[in-house]
Amino acid sequence: VQLVESGGDLVQPGGSLRLSCAASGFTFSRYGMSWYRQAPGKERELVAGISNTSSNKNYAISVKGRFSISRDNTKNTVYLQMNSLKPEDTAVYYCRTWFLGVEYWGSGTLVTVSS
Repeated sequence: VQLVESGGDLVQPGGSLRLSCAASGFTFSRYGMSWYRQAPGKERELVAGISNTSSNKNYAISVKGRFSISRDNTKNTVYLQMNSLKPEDTAVYYCRTWFLGVEYWGSGTLVTVSS
């Protein structure tokens, strides 16, 4: 199983970014995916999750209305569209999946929101 995040960058407050997570080594279309983030000095937290068919999505209260999770099962990729970014969104963003009792994580992509 391999999860590779991309799209992190330095962006000004109010800006937008789209993160991608390319998955391989498992049947992507069968499993839910999620995005987590970890800010400096803080614990890792759930940002958003999506079911295997995209029928169910959930968001942290802090990002609801600003972030949107989606997936393309033909490309084995999950996305996180981030709008109206705030300095407190600065973190390393991780892609995660879980199945057969094991969780898998990517290595993360850094998002920095600063003027």
